Amino acid sequence: MLQALGHILPIAVAVAISSVPITATILILLSPKRNQAAVPFLIGWILGIVIVVSLFTIFASVLPSPKFREPDIFAAVGEILVGAAMLVFAFITWRRSRNKPPSTTEPAYLRAIATFGALPAFGIALALNFRPKGLLLAIAAGLALHTANLDATSDIILIAIYTIIGASTVAVPIIVTLASPVKMQPRLLSARTWISKNNKIVTVLIMMMIGVVIIGTGLSTL
Repeated sequence: MLQALGHILPIAVAVAISSVPITATILILLSPKRNQAAVPFLIGWILGIVIVVSLFTIFASVLPSPKFREPDIFAAVGEILVGAAMLVFAFITWRRSRNKPPSTTEPAYLRAIATFGALPAFGIALALNFRPKGLLLAIAAGLALHTANLDATSDIILIAIYTIIGASTVAVPIIVTLASPVKMQPRLLSARTWISKNNKIVTVLIMMMIGVVIIGTGLSTL
C-alpha cells in the first residue's frame, strides 16, 4: 500500500496545483455570490475527483492480470502512454504560449464563473475534472492503483487520500475566506495576479515532471 501511495502522491499534487480550479475558486471568492457559490463549487470539485479516479480505477481493473512474478505489461504500457501524453500536452502548451506575452486577465469562461450561483458553480466544478489534463491524471492514478493489486478497502483509502490532497488547494481558500473574508481579500487578489501571469509555465513544468515520473513508474514495472 505504501508503494501505491508513493505512486499516487505526485499525481495528487499535480491535481492540487492545477491553475484552472484554483483560479475559478479565487474568482468565486472575490465575487458578490461568494456565499452562495463557494461551498457548492467545493462539493462539485471533490465529487468530480472521486468520480474520475474511481472510474479509471474500475476500468484499469479489467486489464489482464499478470501471472505470478511476471510484470504487469498492460498497466506498464498504459502508464508509459499516459506519461508520454502528458509530455505532449506540456509541449503543445509551451508552443502555444511562448510567443504570447503573459496575460493579466483570465479567459472569458473563467471570468463568467464569478457570476454563477450554487447549481452552476457545482456543475462547472464537476466538469473541470473532465478536462484532458484531469483525465490523464485520473488515468495515471487508476493505473497506479491497479498495478498495486490491493484490496477494495485499500483502494478506497488511497482514493480518499488522493482526493484530500487534490482538493486541498480549493478547500483551504474557501474555508478560510468564508471564515475571514476581509483578511483574505488582499491575498486572493495577489494570488489571482500571480496565477494569471504564470499559469502557463506552471502547467508546463508540472505536466513535464509528472509525465516523466509516470513514464519511470511504467518502465520500472516492466
